[in-house]
Amino acid sequence: MHKSTSIKRKSFRLYAIASTALIGLGSMAALIAGVTPATAANLASQPDTQIAVFMVPLTILVVAILFEAARIALRGALPAEAPIRRSTRRHWSPGQGEG
Repeated sequence: MHKSTSIKRKSFRLYAIASTALIGLGSMAALIAGVTPATAANLASQPDTQIAVFMVPLTILVVAILFEAARIALRGALPAEAPIRRSTRRHWSPGQGEG
């Protein structure tokens, strides 16, 4: 059975406000904690920090993809397998082109 999504347009205003507020709070927390560009540059030169900066977003991305795949599969919205297409012409002969 086909389950269609809602035709109501979703607004991203709430997400934009929340993400802007989160970034602003994170920036303020970093400044209050005393992180300056010089200390941030020193921290960024360490190998553990470089690995963390690469692996944390990658891990979040993989978890998000797995979550979406599980959500779609559990909802039962997987498409049916397409039937095998068979050509009407069985044999090819020179000069007739592809078909």
